[in-house]
Formats: sequence, structure tokens, C-alpha cells
Amino acid sequence: MTRLEAKAEAKVEDKNDIRDMAEVPQKSLEELTALKLIYPGMQQREVLNAFRDLRAKLVQKHKGNNFVLLVSSLSAGGGGSFVAMNAAASFALDEGKTAIYIDCNHEHSFAATVLGGLEGYGLVDYLEDETLDAKDIIYSAGIPRVRVIPPGMGSDTSVERMASSRMRELISSLKGRYNDRFIVLDVPPVSESSLARILSSEVDLAVLVVPFGKVSVNQVLAGIDAVGEERFAGLVFNNE
Repeated sequence: MTRLEAKAEAKVEDKNDIRDMAEVPQKSLEELTALKLIYPGMQQREVLNAFRDLRAKLVQKHKGNNFVLLVSSLSAGGGGSFVAMNAAASFALDEGKTAIYIDCNHEHSFAATVLGGLEGYGLVDYLEDETLDAKDIIYSAGIPRVRVIPPGMGSDTSVERMASSRMRELISSLKGRYNDRFIVLDVPPVSESSLARILSSEVDLAVLVVPFGKVSVNQVLAGIDAVGEERFAGLVFNNE
């Protein structure tokens, strides 16, 4: 699908309420397993239960309706995208909830893998082109009640674009329209990018992913400082 085709298709659909979006075919259990995504009835019950537990703790900590969650790894290859996408999927396990996964990693995009290499508009395109609407960059993930915003075509100004008022307005709009919609931002590792620090002011909670046995206490403390203690919700240890 070309960008023009994607935009034309997006305009046909009413994407204001993601529950009403046209669904792409749902991913098979084999596809979900290959992507390391959780689903009801999966054999790795400990993984499914771990994300359900994470969801419950985040909801309890926020003490409100929906919220915006930032997820970042402490180091490259630490599993931040794995945790972020599954956090989104865990919210959507509840049939009364929906989730949007926003991929801010234009250099190492997990959304591209989930969407199967879709050639459409993404986050950076939206931030650079004010003629685009939010509906033009939201895609079905093939997972019930989960939508994905891919990073789009990155540039040298991508970080600055994500610090813009248009980014703040997008996050606020996505969160504010429906109180059953959870927003998950997947940002690059705090050791490699300033995005976690930049976007932390726009989120309600932040989770840091710790690649088991691969980071120091000082790295953990630096990560907490980057997202801010007031938004820091905890560490997720990942041994994937």
C-alpha cells in the first residue's frame, strides 16, 4: 500500500472512536507468538500473568480512568518495545478498554514489524505536516481493541518535532476523547536518546525496562532522573 492509498483509506474510515475502526484480519496465534505478544490462553502463562499484574499495578497507582504511559529501556536491546506493546495489549484484554501504542523509535521500529511493513503516514509525518489528521496515522494492529501509530519517516529534527506543541496536543487529544482509552508511548532507551526526558512531562506514568544483569545501579538512577520521580511507576526486569 502506498502512502496515498493509505491516506485515502484512512479518510474513508471514521477513526474518532477506535472501537469503530475497520479491523484488519486478526493475527493468528502463531503470529502473536512469533511477535512475542500476549493473548488469552497462551501457553506461557507466566508472561501473560506478569503483564496482567503490571496492568493492575499501574491502574492502582494512577487511581483514575485512563492514562498515558511512557516505556523506555535503560539500554539498547533491553526490551522496551516488547514491554510497551504488551502493556498496550494487556489493557485491551479487557473488552471494555482500548489501547493505542505510539512508536517513537523511528530508527528501530517495532510497529513496522507488527504492521507488516505498511507504507503509510506515521508520527513524524503528522508532526511535520499540519494537513494530516490523527486519524491518518492510526492503524489496526490485528489485535482486538489495539491500535498502532508507527513512527513514520524520521529525520534529523525528529526529536525536536516530538517536543513540539503539536505532539502535546496529539497526546492530550488521544487521551481526552474517551476515558477507556490507554496510551502507551514506546521511546528509545534513555541511554541513547533524550526523548524519555522530553516526553516525560506529557505522560502520567513511566516504566523503565531493565535488561536483567546488564545495567548498573547508576544507570537505573539516571533513568529515574530522566523520567522524573513524580511519574516513575517502577522497573520491569526483562530477561528476553
